[in-house]
Amino acid sequence: MGNKLLTTKEAARFLNYTEGTLAVWRCNGTHDLPFIKIGHRIRYRTKDLADWLNKQLIK
Repeated sequence: MGNKLLTTKEAARFLNYTEGTLAVWRCNGTHDLPFIKIGHRIRYRTKDLADWLNKQLIK
């Protein structure tokens, strides 16, 4: 897993959300989901996605 960079489509599939949902989260800061912006491209690191998922765990 590690630091592989995923497109928004791949990240949405990884998290089981839509690309539109991730776009809204980026735009209004709904969730603290880290992303990388390279020019006009958005990328997500797999490690960041996995870490974010683990933070959502309610015990």
